[in-house]
Amino acid sequence: MKDHQATLAREISARSESLEAHLINIRRDIHAHPELGFDTHRTAKIVEQELLALGLTPKTGVGKTGVMLDIVGAHPGKTVLLRADMDALPIHEQTGLPFSSNYPGKMHACGHDIHTATLLGVASILPHYRDQLHGTVRLIFQPAEETPESGAEAMIADGAADGVDLAITLHNKPELAAG
Repeated sequence: MKDHQATLAREISARSESLEAHLINIRRDIHAHPELGFDTHRTAKIVEQELLALGLTPKTGVGKTGVMLDIVGAHPGKTVLLRADMDALPIHEQTGLPFSSNYPGKMHACGHDIHTATLLGVASILPHYRDQLHGTVRLIFQPAEETPESGAEAMIADGAADGVDLAITLHNKPELAAG
């Protein structure tokens, strides 16, 4: 069992490393083109196109501009929801980065560009292990996390949480080194 887990960990690590440059490019593109609230049309389209390119079937327009995808395992089990937020903040970027915001007064200052790219990485890797998966992993890409009108509520109203046993989200900690 430990040998299998070690092999699996190495496989996933290798897959992750092979995706790194592509995911960094996606993240930087999203960072350069931030969208506020429910106005995440461009970002949602990128997510949809990436998922379709992987041979997956996303559901779009969930909670207005959210994207949802179920990865169903070969074995029965619970449904775990993994959530990434897509919207930016109404802040003027002054970082000077080569991929800085192209839109004055809008910036990915909270890492949602990273969250979106990370969840796309999960979507790239997880289907390779469907035969070992017990249950379903639901991926949701949520708009309007940073606004009073809740993207989470809109997605829930459109069924994103239906049948979910556990929901997990992520946040980054930029002061820590990668890895």
